[in-house]
Amino acid sequence: MHQAMALTVSFNLLPRVLVCGRSRKYFEFLKPKRLYARGSRYFPTDQPPDNSESENKLHNNESNGQNPSHVECASKLIRESPKELLENAASFKEGLPANVPKDRMEDIWNSDPYPKNTNWKQSQAKHSIRPARDPRDTSIILFPGQGTQFVGMGKELLQYPLVKQMFDLASSVLGYNLLSLCLDGPKETLNKTVFCQPAILVSSLACVEKLKATNPEAINSCIATAGFSVGEITALVFAKALTFENAVRLVKLRAEAMQFASDMTKSGMLTVFFGPNSKVNTACADARRHCEVLGLENIECKVANYLYPECKVIAGNIEALNFIEKNAARYEFRRLKRLPVSGAFHTNLMEPAANVLSKALKKIPIQQPIIAVHSNIDGKRYRNSDHIVRFLPQQVVKPVCWEQTMHILYERNPDQHYPLTFECGPGSSLKSILRMVNAKAAHKCTLVSG
Repeated sequence: MHQAMALTVSFNLLPRVLVCGRSRKYFEFLKPKRLYARGSRYFPTDQPPDNSESENKLHNNESNGQNPSHVECASKLIRESPKELLENAASFKEGLPANVPKDRMEDIWNSDPYPKNTNWKQSQAKHSIRPARDPRDTSIILFPGQGTQFVGMGKELLQYPLVKQMFDLASSVLGYNLLSLCLDGPKETLNKTVFCQPAILVSSLACVEKLKATNPEAINSCIATAGFSVGEITALVFAKALTFENAVRLVKLRAEAMQFASDMTKSGMLTVFFGPNSKVNTACADARRHCEVLGLENIECKVANYLYPECKVIAGNIEALNFIEKNAARYEFRRLKRLPVSGAFHTNLMEPAANVLSKALKKIPIQQPIIAVHSNIDGKRYRNSDHIVRFLPQQVVKPVCWEQTMHILYERNPDQHYPLTFECGPGSSLKSILRMVNAKAAHKCTLVSG
């Protein structure tokens, strides 16, 4: 499909900042390089994408008419320190959708996954593309998020075209040898937020190269994609909304900003397994009141990840999570598991990181996705590039509505067939979650890892 092309690599798009706690280290900007390689769906090309293969791929009307001022802005991108980014970044206050109570729409998923006397579950399917052809001839590609990394990932992928080049390019952007970190660790370093997020991005896209080599029709027939947390940026690269290089820079900045925000308040995340009588909302409310009694500031405790009907992830202050663990029986939780992460991701405690991303996204070129990319915020697909700029930063402060997204993508009548699904990236977490949400859809899911 693609023609051989020259890839011009510019390293002046995002700040070279590594944040470890509150210390900052600046990497020297690298000089531009010119790389020659056979085309890939992530690397930029002078030609607009060929959309003739699928009527369901979104047509990019602006691929040949990019705003010169936008490009000029990108070339002069952010040079501030993290402190300046936090102080100068645009903030946002998203209003609730119409007719939704103030206690937040996502709360309806916390107890019984489907509210009584409603068709909420069935209504979700209207937000996905359903082509007028046999679903078995279409595919959906999913990308995992943080927590799926492991030492040795990527080793089996080096045999496929472009994979080594992708790791080399990412390493030059990041300022360290990403491939060596993925292959050899150490585990303690790879598991850190600032390292694992770029590692998962590149490893997942390397898995796409494997899929392209072993089953190209899976990519040609793809009608939708989604990614869990940082995996959503991977999905945007796959859909050509972001270039590979800009995505690496963006994920680097995202990870550093999230770590910076985590260092401001002691917080964490807790997986909760529960039954029909469990009281998730009550537990979170009581935990917040407990923190108020302790005199804490920046209090937070809420559902941060909607995984499947009997499993959610709560995030908030360490004191709030400790309270829930000590009182698990009162709220009739079946099992709790503390996650090995450094902060309350996808809560308001990450707002400093959201502000940084908001400013960065306004200064890099973003194209119309050629494939429907579904957002973590509400499971609905991004409509255009402006939609991405406005909503992607909110992802770090809003819950990951993965359970809702799975219903949007896979809800079918009993007599209907399901599309093929491919999970591209380390681990098998998304297939396991899909099995708990929709077993029939999970039966058509194939793991593409390495």
